[in-house]
Amino acid sequence: MDVKETRNKAGTKEWAGLAVLVLSCVLVSMDMSVLFVALPFLTADLEPSSSELLWIMDAYGFLLAGLLITMGTLGDRIGRRRLLLTGALGFGVASVLAAVSTSPGTLIAARALLGAAGATLAPSTLSLIRNMFHDTQERAAAVGLWTAGFAGGAALGPIIGGALLEHFWWGSVFLVNVPVMLLLLVLGPLLLPEYRDPEPGRFDVLGAVLSLVAVLGIVYGIKQAAEHGLGWAPAAYVAAGLVVGGGFLYRQRVIANPMIDLDLFRSRRFGVSMVTDGLATFALVGFSLFTSQFMQLVLGMGPLESALWSLPTFLVMPVGVAAATVLAPRIGKPNVMVIGLAVSVAGYAALALIGTDSGSGHLIGALAVVSVGIGGVVAVVTDVILSSAPPERAGSASAMSETAAEFGGALGIAVLGSIGTAVYRTTLTDNAPDGLSPAQLDTARDTLGAAVDTAATLPKGSGEALRQAAFNAFTREMRITAAVSAALLTGVAIVVAILLRETATEVAARRKTAAGSATTTEAANEPVG
Repeated sequence: MDVKETRNKAGTKEWAGLAVLVLSCVLVSMDMSVLFVALPFLTADLEPSSSELLWIMDAYGFLLAGLLITMGTLGDRIGRRRLLLTGALGFGVASVLAAVSTSPGTLIAARALLGAAGATLAPSTLSLIRNMFHDTQERAAAVGLWTAGFAGGAALGPIIGGALLEHFWWGSVFLVNVPVMLLLLVLGPLLLPEYRDPEPGRFDVLGAVLSLVAVLGIVYGIKQAAEHGLGWAPAAYVAAGLVVGGGFLYRQRVIANPMIDLDLFRSRRFGVSMVTDGLATFALVGFSLFTSQFMQLVLGMGPLESALWSLPTFLVMPVGVAAATVLAPRIGKPNVMVIGLAVSVAGYAALALIGTDSGSGHLIGALAVVSVGIGGVVAVVTDVILSSAPPERAGSASAMSETAAEFGGALGIAVLGSIGTAVYRTTLTDNAPDGLSPAQLDTARDTLGAAVDTAATLPKGSGEALRQAAFNAFTREMRITAAVSAALLTGVAIVVAILLRETATEVAARRKTAAGSATTTEAANEPVG
C-alpha cells in the first residue's frame, strides 16, 4: 500500500470537523429564509415602515454578498480558523441583538451585523475543507456535504421558524443560532486546523472598499429592478456598481498583493465553472419565487404546510451530490456537470407543463428532479473552483465561488421575476372578467396575492372568475419561466461539453488516479495479521 496515499486520507478528526463546519453553513443559509415566516409577527410588534421592512429583509443578504471577497482574502492573511471563530462569535452576538430588538432600526443593524459575520463563515468553511481534505475523492465528498448543508439550511429555515413561532415570540428564530455558534467556538480549536498564506503581503483596504461598493451597487440595483421593474434608478445603481467593479479589477491587476488572483480566470476550467455555478443558481433561486405562491395561493396551503411540502425537494439534493461524487472519478467532472444539467433541464421541462389543475405531486416531483441535477452540478463546480486555486489562495477562490452564486441568485430573481411579471400582467389583462373597474384590474395585475384579495371583495361570480383568471395567468407565468430556465441550462450544458471536454491525456490521468485510489482503499481494508 502506498504510504503517501494513506497519509492523504482524512481521519476521524477531519470528518468530525467537517460536521461542525456544515452545521455552521446550515445556519448561515437558514438565516436567509427564516425571516420570511417571522415577518408578520415582527411587523405587528415593531411596526416598521415599508422602507424599513425592506431593509430588515435585505440587510443580511446585502452585507453577506458585499463582504465575501474581503473576508475570503482576510482569512488567507490572518488565518481561516481565526476568522471563522471570530465570525461565529459575531454571529452569535448579532443573533441575540436581533432577538431582543425593540425598534426597526436596531433590527436592521443586527441583520447587517449578521450578514457581515455570515460573510466570514462561508469562505472560511470552504477554504478549510481545501486544507483538511487532500485526497481528491474525499475533498469532493466533503464539498458535496458542504453544498447539501447550504441547501438544507434554506429549506429548514421556514420549517424551524414556523415551529418556533407556534410556541415562542419572533425573536426565537434568531436565538436558535446561539447554541450552534457556541458549539463551534468550543469544538473549532480542537477539530479545525489553522492555515494562512505564509507570504500574504499588505491587505488591500482600498480594494476591500471598492469590492463592497461594487457588489452592493449591482445587487441593490438588481433587487430594485425585481421589485419595481426596469427603470433609470435600478439601471443607475447597476451601472455605478459595474464602474466601481471595473476599477476594482484594474487595481487587482496592477497592485503587488491583490485580493483576488485574476490569473485564475485564464484557466478554462475555473472560468467555465464559475459561470456554471452562477447560472445554475440563477435558475434554481429565480424559479423559487413562484413555488410558494403556487402552493399557498393556487393550492390553498398554509405557510408551514407549504414549507413542509417543499422539504423533499431539498432532501433529495444530497442524492445528486452523492451521485456526482461517485461518478466524477469514473466519467470525469465535465461529464458529470453535463449530466446534472441535463437532469435539471428535464425537471424544468416538467414544470413547463404545470397548470391550475396540477397537484402538489407534479410541482414537488419536478422540483425534486431539478434539485438532484443542480445538487450534482454545484458540488462538482465548487470542487473544481476550489482545486484550481493554490492552497494559500483557497479563501479568495472560495469567496469568488460564493459571490458568483450570490450574483446568480439575485440576477435570477430579477430576470425571471421580471419575465414572469410581464407575462402575468399581459395574460390577466387579456383574460380578466368583465365588470372590473380600472382600479380593481390595476390592483389585480400587480401580484397574484393582490388578485386573490381583490376577488374576495367582489360578488361571488365575479370574484371566482377573477380568481381563476389570475390562477391561469400565474401558471402561464410559471410555464414560461420554467421554459426559459430549461433553455438556459441547455445552453450551459452545451458550453461545458465543448469547452471542458477532457483530452486523452486527462482521461488517462483520471483513470490512473481512480485506480490508485481503489487499490489504496482495498489495501486499507485488508485484515492485519
